[in-house]
Amino acid sequence: MMAAIAGAFPDDVPKRTLGLALALGIELLIILLLFSLSFGGEEPSPAAPSISTFDVSQSPAAVEPEPEQSAENEAAQPEEAFEPQPSPLETSSPAPLPRAITLSQHPVPLPQAAPQPAPQPAPQPSPKPTAKTTGTIGAVVRSDRNVGPADTGSSRGADSERVGTAPDGSPLYAARWYREPSPDQLSGYLSAANSPGWGLIACKTAPGWRVEECAVLDEYPRNSGIARAVQAAAWQFQVRPPRLGGAYQVGSWVRIRIDYTRNLRNQSGY
Repeated sequence: MMAAIAGAFPDDVPKRTLGLALALGIELLIILLLFSLSFGGEEPSPAAPSISTFDVSQSPAAVEPEPEQSAENEAAQPEEAFEPQPSPLETSSPAPLPRAITLSQHPVPLPQAAPQPAPQPAPQPSPKPTAKTTGTIGAVVRSDRNVGPADTGSSRGADSERVGTAPDGSPLYAARWYREPSPDQLSGYLSAANSPGWGLIACKTAPGWRVEECAVLDEYPRNSGIARAVQAAAWQFQVRPPRLGGAYQVGSWVRIRIDYTRNLRNQSGY
């Protein structure tokens, strides 16, 4: 059969193409066969027998249909009677929403309280003048040649007198003032003293009539602080250096004494 089918086609047709055509033809035949079985296999169902009924009873009177109409009317009336009425809640319009409140971006200044005036102090009566006793500070530079820097030489070429030993072991001389300090220059230092008295210090002479490296030697009363006050004020002192052989010995030591007194007077105005 295959040879007969192959002989029906020309010789120039490839065998592969011929086989593909035969396969497609066979598949189409199978599909047609399946469709014919599915449509023709169902047997028609037998027709159901029809039943005829006959009413041999007498026909009712012509008045009987009225109850049916009345029943229909009664059935229609309840439907009309029970029609839903719209509730007042449904028909009422919705309540308007509250208006949105917009806040101002500019702050409102708060009222400020008026400043209260400061209470005026009551006038104080002027005090009556009373007698007061105040002290004044005075510094006295001693002219004693043994304890103070007074110019005691009988002539310009006389040597200065030696009065002791300096703190470093060198001779200590009685010096002379080049310019005496004023009480105003000393009062700021001597005001811290406890009581009147005197203070004794030793200083090393320096160029420019100055003194330096001053040390406390003695004071009266004891622990009165006068010598410490004189030592603190010594930077203002101007003293001549000791004279030996007619020449000033700058760098030699001299001894200086300052007396501190307090004078009292009445300041009442009388």
